[in-house]
Amino acid sequence: MALRWRNDLRESDITPEPVFLDRRQVVAGAAAGMALTAATGRPAWAEALEPNTWEEITTYNNYYEFGTDKGDPARYAHMLTTSPWTVKIDGMVERPGDYAFEDIMKKMTVEERIYRLRCVERWAMVVPWSGFELADLLDLAGVRSSARYVAFQTAYRPEEMPGVKFPVVEWPYVEGLRLDEAMHPLTIMATGLYGKDMPSQNGAPLRVVVPWKYGYKSIKSVVRITLTDSQPPTTWNKYSAREYGFYSNVNPNVDHPRWSQKYETRVGGGLFAKKERTRMFNGYEEEVAHLYEGMDLEKYH
Repeated sequence: MALRWRNDLRESDITPEPVFLDRRQVVAGAAAGMALTAATGRPAWAEALEPNTWEEITTYNNYYEFGTDKGDPARYAHMLTTSPWTVKIDGMVERPGDYAFEDIMKKMTVEERIYRLRCVERWAMVVPWSGFELADLLDLAGVRSSARYVAFQTAYRPEEMPGVKFPVVEWPYVEGLRLDEAMHPLTIMATGLYGKDMPSQNGAPLRVVVPWKYGYKSIKSVVRITLTDSQPPTTWNKYSAREYGFYSNVNPNVDHPRWSQKYETRVGGGLFAKKERTRMFNGYEEEVAHLYEGMDLEKYH
C-alpha cells in the first residue's frame, strides 16, 4: 500500500508499519512525530494522533441499516455480501458506467490517513483509514464542467440488512457534497482501517470519509455516485432540515436542537472520559475554511 503526500515526502519519512500498529509506540512517539511534521512540512491533517483501538472502532458505530444500537452493526453486518461489488457512476460524467470494485482498486493509489471522526451525537474517535482520494475516482469517470454536486447512495438490501425493516429514515440512505468538497484532497474513499480490509460494520467495501463534517456525511457501502448541477437530497436533511443541514460541518458555535456541540467525548475513555472542546471543522480549519469564505455558517449549517 502506497502512502502519497502532496508535498513529496521521502520514503524514509513514512512511519514503519510495526510502529503504526503498536499503540504504545504511537503514544511514545507522539512528540517526535510532531517534530517531524515541523521539519518536513507535512500537512497539518497528518499530525501525530493516537488512534482508537480496532475493537472500539468496529464495535461502536452507527449503521442504521443493521439497527439503531451502537453494537448492532458489529452483530449483524456480517450478513452483507461485499464481493462482488459494483459502483454505478452516472450523471454529468464523460464515462458513466458500472465500475467493479476490483477494477477501481487497480487504478487507485491507496494511502493511510489518520483522521478525527466526530459524530453529531458528541462522541469522537481517531481512525487510521486506508483508501484513495475521491477526486481520483471522479477523475476516472471524467467530471463534466457543468457538474456542481456529487450525490451518493448506500446499498439497500432488505434480505441482508435487518434494520431497513423499520422506517427510522427513508431508505436507501443518500448523501451529497458540493463538488469542491468532494474534490478536496482530505476527502477519501476509505477501503480499510489499521491496514486491513474495511469491516462490513464500518462500511465495506468502500465508504466516503469527509473528516471536517459530522460522521453521518461519510456515507457507507457506496453503490452509486451521481454528478449533478443541483444540490442533491440527503437522508438526515430530509428527516429534519432544522436539525441536519446539508453542509453539516463540525461547528462548536451551531448547536443541534437537542445537543450542544461545544464539547465532545472521546470513545474509549470509560466512565471518566473527559469532555474536550469541539474544534472548528473538527480541527481541519486551516485546510478547508476557504471553501466557505463569505458564507453564513449558521444559516448554511
